[in-house]
Amino acid sequence: MITHVEQVMGTVASITADPGEHGDGEAAVAIRAACRKLHEADAMFSTFRPDSVLMRHRRGALEPGEMPADLFEVLELSAAAARLTGGAFDPWAMHGGLDPAGLVKGWAAQRALNALRDAGLAAAMVNAGGDIACFGGAPWRIGVRDPGDPERLVCVAEVDAAIATSGGYERPGEIVDPRSGLVARLLTQATVVGPDLALADGLATALVIRGEDGLETLAGTGYEAVVVGPGGRMLATARFPIAAAHAHS
Repeated sequence: MITHVEQVMGTVASITADPGEHGDGEAAVAIRAACRKLHEADAMFSTFRPDSVLMRHRRGALEPGEMPADLFEVLELSAAAARLTGGAFDPWAMHGGLDPAGLVKGWAAQRALNALRDAGLAAAMVNAGGDIACFGGAPWRIGVRDPGDPERLVCVAEVDAAIATSGGYERPGEIVDPRSGLVARLLTQATVVGPDLALADGLATALVIRGEDGLETLAGTGYEAVVVGPGGRMLATARFPIAAAHAHS
């Protein structure tokens, strides 16, 4: 296995890759390509860079023909997440203007992972600040941290594609209900597992806003979740892939 750490998007992204039949040199080239995907996403969607594509779009400074395909893709994913969550995830309703940050980190990590897969590596994982996309081999065993105690785990999940966690315990006040403008307080943390990290990221954010009732909206979507309430109460959907040795009784 080869590991690499990259500072990007205001967080730390780590990449773990199994070169398989390829040499370490080829794997290193693939990792550099994956890192470029992360930096491209940061340059496009950063709300801290006035020259980013997102900020130019906010100001109406982009002509219709200048809209990049990646921006369209993220907006389509955002619209899908808004429909699935009944508006609990809605980048268009955010204070200050359009802000799809609730799923952009997951989208960027998924693109980075795709670059590793396209390079023909045997297996890989991209961890962008706790939002994780992976492929190859047996399911990856990913620990879900207890929001009340960083030394403990809520559970260990078996993941073969994507897992995203959202919560307001690290930076209180960061997750806001776009429907009311109030800080989300119904859940301390939500973790979503599914086939695509961008949508898992958006759904996890929405669950923190909607609370336990939001678990019902995942039925039939192919996504599963485990949530932790303010009092430490844990609930999970029926098919959330908790590793048997770590399942709660």
